[in-house]
Amino acid sequence: MHNIDIALVEMTLDVMKYAINRITNTSPELGKPEKAETLKEKVGDTVTPEGIGGEKAFQLFRDVLVKATVPIDHPRHLAFVPAAPTRAAVMFDLVTSASSIHGAYWMEGAGGIFCENEAMNWLVSLTGMPEGAFGVFTSGGTAANLSAMVTAREYWRRRAENRNRKGLIITSVGAHSSIKAMAKVIDADVLLVEVEDLMTAGHLKAKIASLSSEQRQRLFAVVATGGTTNAGIVDDLESIAGICREQKLWFHVDAAYGGGALVADSVRSLFKGIEQADSITIDPHKWLFSPYDCGTVIYRDPELAREAHEQEGSYLEIFKDEGARGFNPADYQIQLTRRLRGLPLWFSLATHGTDRYKWAVERGIELANLAGKMITEDPKLELVRPPSLSCVLFRRKGWQEAQYKDWTFKNHRDGLALVAPTKWKTRDAVETVARFCFINPDTTEEDIRIILDTMS
Repeated sequence: MHNIDIALVEMTLDVMKYAINRITNTSPELGKPEKAETLKEKVGDTVTPEGIGGEKAFQLFRDVLVKATVPIDHPRHLAFVPAAPTRAAVMFDLVTSASSIHGAYWMEGAGGIFCENEAMNWLVSLTGMPEGAFGVFTSGGTAANLSAMVTAREYWRRRAENRNRKGLIITSVGAHSSIKAMAKVIDADVLLVEVEDLMTAGHLKAKIASLSSEQRQRLFAVVATGGTTNAGIVDDLESIAGICREQKLWFHVDAAYGGGALVADSVRSLFKGIEQADSITIDPHKWLFSPYDCGTVIYRDPELAREAHEQEGSYLEIFKDEGARGFNPADYQIQLTRRLRGLPLWFSLATHGTDRYKWAVERGIELANLAGKMITEDPKLELVRPPSLSCVLFRRKGWQEAQYKDWTFKNHRDGLALVAPTKWKTRDAVETVARFCFINPDTTEEDIRIILDTMS
């Protein structure tokens, strides 16, 4: 037993040393994937009847396996929607796991849920939603969007004539893929507004007018986007809100990526009308510097969410007892079992203050505009559209799809950067273009220059 204790202490020290080194390294190695067969050859069997020991397992992860991953916080990781969790948030993610708190019910997790709710109060204040609005932390945007649409559908089905109808949702072609995925889960149909840029009231009205009588009866929600993941486009939220109010439709805003920009004075006006939403999705693990996985869903009327999601079970009755009164996160979204995903955000906010968050988000916007200027000044390059939020779409003149892919893979193989191409629909065709998404405030002008120079 004594030897086991010594081994555990040594392994703990190794893990903590790794964590400290990783947290303090602002430019980690840009790893790259390998085939499963190659990794198997390198590490052998790791799950065995006898075990290989913590020291050996950790050594394999540190020296081999982690090098086959791409760190999301690398300053030249500008593909997809990267992330850059603060050091404070990462450290408190360790504390969250070590504390072993079940975050479903107040009775078990009151102290931790209180912290989450403090962070949630700040998020709700950013939206400008009225008093009484509140939300809950989820695993990400898909779970948040799903929770919101379950709430919307159940509210719609209160009317007897809707109880057996298959629901219908309208959103734009720029909406996140999770909207279609979520609709499959709740067995709803999705109709797309065919607009590559921002969706407006005019587009929405025309789409609704085109519906058959049967489709109109099934329509229960509109999903607008507060910052598309492809181009950072914010739909005309205020005018869409007006149509939804007029047509008595649930108005949901998917701001999973762009919601972080609500803190930025420079672009806050783009989100005018978000305060009129019935529900909103914001992912702190995207642009609010939290570790994966951390999303949120916010409701104008949380009671509607509770009525849709509250679970019943004899073993759960004690959590509803008078002595356990408090906010139960499990009652407001689809997941019963949940870790306290909001704790790292709370600790980071408490550590750095909201002004620092404002600076960091504004920095991402500044980097996008700086990249746009550099692209405009380069005769080989051309902006596809003006930068929006922290996204920049641009083309290398004369390049076709294969050249963009080769460029991406070469930069990745060289350990230089991860920048992936995307598609953009013009009036005449669908075009492959390059894309930057800036999240990490540690990214520099020199990083941008180095990447653009590889397009020569």
